[in-house]
Amino acid sequence: MLISMRWIKDYVDAGLTPVELAERLTMAGLEVDAVHEISPPFTGVVAAKILSIKPHPKADKLSLCQVTTGKDSYPVVCGAGNIRSGDVVPLAKEGATIPGGITIKRSVIRGEVSEGMLCSEKDLGLGGDTAGVMILPDNLTLNCDLTESLDLKDTIFDITITPNRADCLSIIGVARDVAAITGRKLRYSDSTFSENGDEINRITSVEILDPELCPRYSARIIRNVKVNPSPLWLRLRLEAVGIRPINNIVDITNFVMMELGQPLHAFDYNFLEGGRIVVRRSLPGEMFTSLDGKEREIPEDTVLICDNAKPVAIGGIMGGLNSEVRENTKTVFLESAYFDPSSIRRSAKKMGMITESSFRFERGVDPMGVIRALNRAAGLIADLSGGEICKNYIDQYPKKIETIVIPFRPERVNEILGTTIDRHKMEEILTSLEMTVNKTDGDELYHVTPPAFRVDITREIDLVEEIARLYGYDHIPAKLPAVNVMPATKDRKKIIEDRTREILVGNGYSEVINYSFISPESVDILALEKNDKRRQLVRIKNPLTEDQSVMRTTIVYSLLETYEKNTRNGCLDLKIFETGKVFFHQRDGELPLEENHLGCLLAGLRYDDLWYAGDGQTDFYDLKGCTENLFDHLKIADVSFKSDNRQAFLHPGKSCNIYIGGQFIGFLGEVHPNVLARLDLKKRVMVFELNMDMLTVTCPDKLLYKDVSRFPSSSRDVSFLVPATLEADEIITFARETGEELLEKVHIFDIYTGKGVPEEMKSLGLSFSYRSAKRTLTDLEVNQVHSRIVKRIISLTGATIRGEENQIKSGA
Repeated sequence: MLISMRWIKDYVDAGLTPVELAERLTMAGLEVDAVHEISPPFTGVVAAKILSIKPHPKADKLSLCQVTTGKDSYPVVCGAGNIRSGDVVPLAKEGATIPGGITIKRSVIRGEVSEGMLCSEKDLGLGGDTAGVMILPDNLTLNCDLTESLDLKDTIFDITITPNRADCLSIIGVARDVAAITGRKLRYSDSTFSENGDEINRITSVEILDPELCPRYSARIIRNVKVNPSPLWLRLRLEAVGIRPINNIVDITNFVMMELGQPLHAFDYNFLEGGRIVVRRSLPGEMFTSLDGKEREIPEDTVLICDNAKPVAIGGIMGGLNSEVRENTKTVFLESAYFDPSSIRRSAKKMGMITESSFRFERGVDPMGVIRALNRAAGLIADLSGGEICKNYIDQYPKKIETIVIPFRPERVNEILGTTIDRHKMEEILTSLEMTVNKTDGDELYHVTPPAFRVDITREIDLVEEIARLYGYDHIPAKLPAVNVMPATKDRKKIIEDRTREILVGNGYSEVINYSFISPESVDILALEKNDKRRQLVRIKNPLTEDQSVMRTTIVYSLLETYEKNTRNGCLDLKIFETGKVFFHQRDGELPLEENHLGCLLAGLRYDDLWYAGDGQTDFYDLKGCTENLFDHLKIADVSFKSDNRQAFLHPGKSCNIYIGGQFIGFLGEVHPNVLARLDLKKRVMVFELNMDMLTVTCPDKLLYKDVSRFPSSSRDVSFLVPATLEADEIITFARETGEELLEKVHIFDIYTGKGVPEEMKSLGLSFSYRSAKRTLTDLEVNQVHSRIVKRIISLTGATIRGEENQIKSGA
């Protein structure tokens, strides 16, 4: 927010330089981001008095003026028609500079000498008035520099106002803090004026239909106004804080808003049908054209200011084009109100209308300052427009806003701040901020009533903060707290996550982090079935976009989106993973179910694009190997991969579910071509997703080991002829479940279908390894154990032996 030093001086004499004041404000919590010195765009212009005016002998539209600065007289040729003898005017003497890079020189105009220039406001860059020479106050000292005499120099503070300090969204609010910081007296502006004409209640009325949205609404009527440009002092103050002057009526409402922090609005009374105001809640589908000329559909539950027939303003946000003050306005209906902050914030956000008015109302204005601002503006309008203020004012206040009384313990301040501030100093600080302090119980307990404009002070700790910032943060001793520092410990979940990251990074994968917000179309893109748990989406109440309006139920979609973005940038080879939460909707009114998942995606070349690496593409087995490697490093046993109940978005012949001890923990496979087509992906993509919560539970706390046998192993290879639908993992499981102690491991070495193998059958080659920890095994011992295992497999699966039944190999 921009604050004018010149304007601040109207209310308090700080006695500080701008730099010193900026530092003191910053240390008191009003952070000054920048300090700008501004000066008028002219030099050498002084106040002069016109002694005489006579026509130019050779030009009908020019005059010969004799002007004096009190010391010297100058002849000046002038073309303005608004000047008279005795007027005090700006004189740009020879050598003076004015906007546009113009330097005034002695000249001869139509044969007459001119030793200067009488300037208009536009000539001096002080406004847009080009009607004639600027007429200065009669009491101005002649020959004084116009910059000094009109107080045209100023210092502008750019202050960051935090959301809780709504009271400082005004000049008087900052001046109030300046007075408290410096110990100077604060001066409030004079709002006295005379009332004339009819009683206001005979002219108009106000009815509040919704006190929840508008607890207070006040109004005055000013008649016989003349709409003109504002005087220089008013325009300078508005321009200094970044507001463009419009006319005297509108400028006064803006001036009082910046001065007192209370937004106001002026209606042309003649455009109010029925001559009255009705404050109500908006209806569905209502349209309204605001002052900026835009027609808008008003959201429901927006406060509307209406006359007998139509809306004339969006309460607290912007007035309407149908009742604005115009050049021919004669009667002004002046509004000053208090609106519910949350309703203004909600409506302004929905309509995208963040105005100076809504910015203040949504943070909370002073409900007790409504009448003060109304009277201040009415008095100024009467002074600057020649209008008459009708007798009395309307003040509808159906929902009283109660004041807060806060119990306050002085000793608590020193306990929290670590200071030794005297009780009387605390009382002095609080009263300097216009708080009422009442002592009770032998001064052990105070009762503090903050002023209504301090909407941020509601608790004792708020009072402690006020004392701290005005006492001075730099005066509070810096002490380290006495705490018992314990070494940080990671929980089990965090340890497993970190180990998982290390393993995947070691396998060449990169971690990505995606938003948990995704598009509701994701479940259709993944072709999830209607009864799939992952269709239980959690919807966000206020999404940034429709593409981020629900919480994800699977990490797969986030990874596919990441890959799609990478392919658009030319990156087709990707190995990525992500750990994060997924969310499932439960019953209405209940929090969603949250689970921690791990997802991984693999696509593109198996190796880097090197001349010796070939162009082999990754496939299902690359990702399955990564998954097995993860389980192996985490020492998780009893892992199985089964093709039952495959995921709808995975290729039916290249996917499987993952189980640990018979419990489903995740899935892996190649993404279905139809899903890839919906995402405009051309290359095949492999993914897996695991439930990290279940993975954490199944990961062993301790690692068990056994001595490595000193004796050699013996192996036997068998090719079984089995149905094509029989999974190899089942046969391996049957072999392991025989309980034979000498069986060390069993693995697949070949799967074959084709010539020599009946249709709907496959040849499955298994290699069995046998070893004893105590002795070297004989062939007879190995054959006996191997025979029992093979017979059990045949018995349980109906398999037959293909080729030679026993192929014996021995090795160390």
